[in-house]
Amino acid sequence: MFMPHPNLSDEVNANVVQSEIEGGVSLGDLPPSTVLEIQTQHHRYTAVFLGESQALISGHPEYCPEPVLVAIAGSTWGGSMLKLRYIGRGMHLEFCHPEYRTPIVTSRIQEVREHTHLAFEESSSVNTSANDGPASSAQPMPEESTPALSVLKRGTFNKPS
Repeated sequence: MFMPHPNLSDEVNANVVQSEIEGGVSLGDLPPSTVLEIQTQHHRYTAVFLGESQALISGHPEYCPEPVLVAIAGSTWGGSMLKLRYIGRGMHLEFCHPEYRTPIVTSRIQEVREHTHLAFEESSSVNTSANDGPASSAQPMPEESTPALSVLKRGTFNKPS
């Protein structure tokens, strides 16, 4: 149970409680190669988590139309207070882009999901094109995007010892 910190304002304490209710993803809980879909108010980002705070992120027409290696700082409530290495619903994602001096801050995060690709059916005829990626005569299985309940939970609760 959350106990308000006496040295923090009521607004900050309320934000901490709200982030626990809304839930999100702690980057420390993710194995490398995890693919996240991050839906903000204005864009849908795809982030391939590489470990620590490193990710390949795409989805913004100006900052990252193609995957760019960034450092994810964490999430903010819109001010200077940052929840480190955390991607939280109702918060703003903050990441450091190699071509910009100041961090990029997204619009409010509406949803975070682990993106699961289902395997393609095997085929003996596979063609590769630089623009189209692998092609085969077999039909690919549909993509599925589902929340990973073990990672994308409501709230951040510690397991009892």
